[in-house]
Amino acid sequence: MHRSLIQLFIAVIFLTVSCSPRKVQSGAISGNAIKVMTYNVHHCNPPGKPGVIDVDAIAAVIKQQGADMVAVQEVDVNTGRSGKINQAEQLAAKAGYRFYYFGKAMDFDGGGYGVLILSRYPLTDTTTYPLPMPEHKGGEPRVLAAATAALPNGRSVRFGSTHLEAYNKTSRMLQIKEISRIAGETALPFIVAGDFNATEGSEVIRILDADFTRTCYQCPSTFGEGGETGAIDFIAFRPKATFHVLSHQAVQNKEASDHMPVIAELQLK
Repeated sequence: MHRSLIQLFIAVIFLTVSCSPRKVQSGAISGNAIKVMTYNVHHCNPPGKPGVIDVDAIAAVIKQQGADMVAVQEVDVNTGRSGKINQAEQLAAKAGYRFYYFGKAMDFDGGGYGVLILSRYPLTDTTTYPLPMPEHKGGEPRVLAAATAALPNGRSVRFGSTHLEAYNKTSRMLQIKEISRIAGETALPFIVAGDFNATEGSEVIRILDADFTRTCYQCPSTFGEGGETGAIDFIAFRPKATFHVLSHQAVQNKEASDHMPVIAELQLK
């Protein structure tokens, strides 16, 4: 009788341990969940530190969040102002991403300047799409960098990183319309993330909302510059029925860049 009770006790412990929920490793897909991040890194130049380039600080912020895919804006590759280093390559290595794609928006200071995609999963069909702007208005060239990511669950998504024109509304409107057109050309789910240089309620974001579903509404502030704050960095997807938004947050880190990282976790339906 005593031995039977001991055996029963051991069996209960075994079942309890076996049925306990397992912790999912940060950054790994749990079922059909995917963690996405967007971050304007200001060419790895910390606020209030002119001429300082700190790739390690930016990489540490990205690594800490453990996102599956990251859209990065304002990236220097071999420019003089950043010491002729390849920030795209270094950010991928230091933050722990095996796959990356740099989309050059313009030549700058002896190198390239543009946007970046970091991914834990293989990337194919990588493309840099130039975005339109009125010739008479001037401004910096802008692009959408896009790639197809193969997820461990056998599905694929199209992921884009972008940075819209900062000082010209007409350019931003043309650019967001072009992004919608590009996204409409694929049958795959499309996630776009980046710095839209436009706030909620603006015409630019209304155009975005006509074709995409954002991961937040009445969003927390994502940048601080010259006393100005607001949400201008967004993550959005289409079609609407493809994903369910599990979470959204703006990480309160204002030391590494003048923008804050924006994180969203999406459930593939």
